[in-house]
Formats: sequence, C-alpha cells, structure tokens
Amino acid sequence: KSFKDLFCIELCSSIYFNSNHNNNHNHNYNNNNHNHIEKFWVGLMDGDGSIQVNHWRKKNLQYRLIIKLSNLESNVKMLTLISKQLKGKVRITKDGKFVIWFIDNKNHIIEAIKIFDRYPPLTSRLTCCLSFLKSCLNNNDVLTYLAQRDLKYSNQNNLIQEKIFKFELPLDYFNSWLSGFIEAEGCFSIRKIGTYSFSIGQNDDIYLINAIKNFFGATNIIRKKNRFYYLEIYKKDILFKILDHCENYPLLGAKYDSLLIFKKFFE
Repeated sequence: KSFKDLFCIELCSSIYFNSNHNNNHNHNYNNNNHNHIEKFWVGLMDGDGSIQVNHWRKKNLQYRLIIKLSNLESNVKMLTLISKQLKGKVRITKDGKFVIWFIDNKNHIIEAIKIFDRYPPLTSRLTCCLSFLKSCLNNNDVLTYLAQRDLKYSNQNNLIQEKIFKFELPLDYFNSWLSGFIEAEGCFSIRKIGTYSFSIGQNDDIYLINAIKNFFGATNIIRKKNRFYYLEIYKKDILFKILDHCENYPLLGAKYDSLLIFKKFFE
C-alpha cells in the first residue's frame, strides 16, 4: 500500500468509510456542469493521476494519462463520466481491485492537456510531469526522451520553494479543483468514541496543504511524517464549512458516499 493509504487506514482505524454505500448520486451532470468536471478532474489528477511517457523498443514514444482508483461503483461511474467529456477508456484490472481511466491516443492527450493550460495543476509532482510530457510531445524524439527522463523532477524543489514563498489560490477554478483533490486525498473519519474529523495530505507540497488550511479558516498545525504533510480537522464549525463546500462543488466518486455517511452521523 502507498503511504497515503496506510496513513488513511491508521487515521480512520475505528471506522473508515471509503465505501460500498450505494447511492443515487449518479452524477446526473449535463453540459452545464462541464466546467466543474474539468476543474474537478485537474484536482483528481493532482491527487491520484499520473502522466506517463515510455518508449517502444526505442523506436517511438508512447503517452498515457491515467487515474487508478478502488473498484467501487461510484468510482466507476465517476471515471465513466470523465471519459465521456475528456475521452479515454475505463477498465477494471484483472484482479478486480481497481478501476482505471486512461487516455493513450496521442491526439486525445493533446486535447486533454489543453485543460491544464486553462487550469494548471497545483501539485509540484504533476506540474513536473506535465512539463516533461509537453517537452516530449514537442520533440517526439526517443533519444531526447532517454537523455531527459531522469531529470523529470529536477526542478521540483525549486517549484516548492517558490510556492512556499508566494502561492496565490487560482480563484477561478480552485473550488472545483479542491473537490477533485478531496476526492483523491481527503478522508472523512468517525471513531467509536464519537469524534469526527476530516484530514487531507500530500507529499512534499506543504504550501498546498497550508493553502487548504487557510481556505477553510482552520487553525490546526500541519503535521509531517517523512515527506507527507497532512492536516487533520476536528473543529465543528470548520467541518461544516467543508461539508458545505462539498455540497456546492460536488464530489463525484466514492468519497461522496463517505460524505453521506459522515453527514448522517455528524449532523
């Protein structure tokens, strides 16, 4: 398991809803919600997505955008919704544990990443991956790719330091982006002792967790475990702000199920 998964299980060890709860929030989205889904997708990619560039027998380059999630009905519906708007395919892994959305058609990838031009990723990881992808698409040369692939993250520390010094929320898309990021990285927790909390974290990018903290008006200290920075919120008025946010800018996958159960007990 990834550190994020282990952390979330530990954090929610009494009861963790990530969940098989069946719901009718079957994302009855239409064209009016197109912008929300695009911005949400950027947040989801920042949390759970990957951008891959590989070579085939050193003859040509292959490209992929991927999101891999637990194989839950809500996640399948969410990724199917995304595939209808951004193209790509949705597949269940052979072991049945995961559902994957991916684009591997070069022309479709070129169209999809135009969304990043409008709504740039906010994590240093995805920013570096996107920059590398664009470089490879522009050059489309295997030798250049082989020479540069180990340098993909060479500018990551500089990016982080710049954003620690000055990071401004992109107000034109942050709300929907944040819901996508919560879908990937958020955790609604209920413990047997009757306490409720919401947590969210990310490797390396303390500036981003601090921005989320300030956005909700939380006063908690951001904690760190190895490279992982995380925020855990217990205060009731801040939790209500988070719930309101997730209603106004809807979660679209299994985290929505978690939200419903959390609200049922919390309110």
